[in-house]
Amino acid sequence: MIFSEVSDKEWLDDLIDVALAEDIGGGDVTTDAIIEDQVKAKAVWIAKQDGVVAGLDAAKFVFQKLDEVIDWNPLFENGDPVKNGDTIVEFTGNCRAVLTAERTALNISQRMSGIATQTSELVCLLDGFSTKILDTRKTVPGLRKLDKMAVKAGGGTNHRMGLYDLAMIKDNHIQAAGSIEKAVNRVRSANPDIRIEVETTNIDQVREALDGGADIIMLDNMSIKQMRDAVEFIGDRAQTEASGNITQKSIRNVAETGVNFISVGALTHSVKAFDISQRILEIF
Repeated sequence: MIFSEVSDKEWLDDLIDVALAEDIGGGDVTTDAIIEDQVKAKAVWIAKQDGVVAGLDAAKFVFQKLDEVIDWNPLFENGDPVKNGDTIVEFTGNCRAVLTAERTALNISQRMSGIATQTSELVCLLDGFSTKILDTRKTVPGLRKLDKMAVKAGGGTNHRMGLYDLAMIKDNHIQAAGSIEKAVNRVRSANPDIRIEVETTNIDQVREALDGGADIIMLDNMSIKQMRDAVEFIGDRAQTEASGNITQKSIRNVAETGVNFISVGALTHSVKAFDISQRILEIF
């Protein structure tokens, strides 16, 4: 399961605490007034569309914040395809907890499932190519780890997590340094073990990035012909990443140029939530 790959859960505890506090405030005035404290409920999550489900572990932790002994029985795992009408998970617990945690848990899982579904659609379009789909840093602040886990659940590949695990030299860095070569040399001198990616927009910049020893060369907003020429020129001397306005219609043409990666910011910055409904089956 995708979520189990993360060993440090403290950040998730903090995130859920903030999310629940935002929603509950001084108390769930509706549920607390209607439901007695000792009442239990059996509930299910139903998929309302076809897609890829994700965020089930995180959703479980939301409910556990309000009911530590909730009985959570997922019928699918993160990354599994589901059909409209499928029961995704069955669970039983304190009725107040089941109702009060519902929206926060669904918000997390619906967003993650939306990302996973969109990622899976792009990955499927690249069937037959070795090109991998990358995410970006265009995420909602505080949700990046969840967003990137959702991309993995959909079959995509995570790019850098932040500014600390890969050096990305962009146009403003190049302008500040004076040239691509100077920018690469400064990063390499300060961080000899870090991988360096350079953003390029034409073949002259590609040549300079390659001469400077870049590990990855981004081909930003280039035409198909420009990308194909750049990939041929680079060969196996560096990895290549296509970026900029990649759509479902154009993505196979981009992959045909031979690039190693295609990054798609829309995976996480333009998310359409996956439709999931929570239904109470029994109250006792």
